[in-house]
Amino acid sequence: MVMKLRNPPRIKVLEALGCIADRRIIILDDNRAKVVSSDGSREYHVYVDLQRSAVYSDDNGTKLRGYVGYPIIAFLMIKGVLPYDEILAKALTGIPWKKLNEEYKSYSVVETMVKNTIKQRGADLKLLDPFVNNVMMRLSKLSLIYDPSLEKVVHS
Repeated sequence: MVMKLRNPPRIKVLEALGCIADRRIIILDDNRAKVVSSDGSREYHVYVDLQRSAVYSDDNGTKLRGYVGYPIIAFLMIKGVLPYDEILAKALTGIPWKKLNEEYKSYSVVETMVKNTIKQRGADLKLLDPFVNNVMMRLSKLSLIYDPSLEKVVHS
């Protein structure tokens, strides 16, 4: 079913930065990418058609929960559609996102833990919230539509 995607939980912006910094995203062409989960157990397939504002990703956030998942955010950052911050990204390397999200089942708890890690690694936390706010605002302006029919294109 085609549907307008909601903005994600804020932590997904951080997860996208970490994904890029960990080199877990592989760009296949202008519209397609593969993303490996933080624990290496899953591979997500991403397709973005900005002309139509249509996207596809088989991550749970996008496919099941109806928000823009971190694989799409990471792809849009690499394409220059969304902002990217190298310093924040480096401070987010090696975070076991999947493990933390499953263990604590609370994005706010995990976000607090991740912010503590960022601070310990020397990144300026004062830059974090404005960066995330900017990404969230730009995401909302994109008005992305989830189109499950793009699944066949992503695998071609």
